[in-house]
Amino acid sequence: MKHPMENLEHYIEINRRSWNNRVLAHVASEFYDQKGFLEGKNTLKEIELDLLGDVRGLSVLHLQCHFGQDTLSLCRMGARVTGVDISDKAIEVANETGEAIGCEAKFICCDLYSLPNHLQGQFDLVFSSYGTIGWLPDLDGWAGLVARYLKPGGKFVFAEFHPVVWMMDDGFTSISYDYFNTGPILESETGTYADRKADIQQDYVMWNHGLGEVMGSLKKHGLNLDDFKEFDYSPYNCFQGMVEFEPGKFRIGHLKKKIPMVYGFVACKPILT
Repeated sequence: MKHPMENLEHYIEINRRSWNNRVLAHVASEFYDQKGFLEGKNTLKEIELDLLGDVRGLSVLHLQCHFGQDTLSLCRMGARVTGVDISDKAIEVANETGEAIGCEAKFICCDLYSLPNHLQGQFDLVFSSYGTIGWLPDLDGWAGLVARYLKPGGKFVFAEFHPVVWMMDDGFTSISYDYFNTGPILESETGTYADRKADIQQDYVMWNHGLGEVMGSLKKHGLNLDDFKEFDYSPYNCFQGMVEFEPGKFRIGHLKKKIPMVYGFVACKPILT
C-alpha cells in the first residue's frame, strides 16, 4: 500500500476544487438553511451539543468548518472561535456571514496539515464534526494537530459518520468499500449531498478510517478517551433513501436501525504534573 501522504498535494488540490465547486449550491440549499441561520438558528445538533457542554468563555478551534455555520453557532454560544477550512470560497462566505451577524470568529483557509504555518497557540477545546476525516489520508498527522492545539486539560469533541456507513454503496444495498484505510478512493459526482439536483459536477478523493485507527491515533498522541457513544440515526438527511422517523433524526429507510450511523466522543489532553 502506498504511504498515506504520497501525492498529498495533488489530492489536496482536487478536494479544494471540489469544495469550492459546492459552496454556492450549499449556501443556497434548504439543507443548510442559510436564511434561518442568519435569523438566529443554531446549526449544532443534539449529539455534539451534549458532548460540548457549556462553551461560554472558552477558546475553540473548529477544524474543517466548511462555510462556518457551526463555527459561528459556537460564537453565538459565547465561545471565542477559530475556524479552519481548505476552501477559499467557503472561508469567504464564512467571513461575510460572521460580519453580517456580528460574530467575531476568526477564519483560516488552508489544508489541515499545513495549519501550523498559519496558526500558533493552544485552545481550551478542539471541535470537528460530520464528514471530516474521510478527506484526510493520515490520521496520525490529524491526531498530532489535535494534541498540538489543545491546552493541557483541554478536550477534543468529535462527531462523525460511522465507518460502517462508508462501507456501503450509495443505495445502501451492498458493501462496496473496505472498512479499513487501504488507500485513496477517487470518485466523481453530479450534484451534491445538500442538493442532488444542483447543476455541478466534481471529482474528489476520500479515505476510510475504522474506529481503531481513529482511537489509536489519538491515544498515540497522548489523548485519553473520556466519553464515547454510537447512534443508530443521523441528524442530517444527507444519504440516499433516508427516512425521518423523529424530528431531526434520519435512518436509511430499508435498513431502519440495523446499522450505526454516527459516533461521537470526547478525548482529553491530560495535565502533566
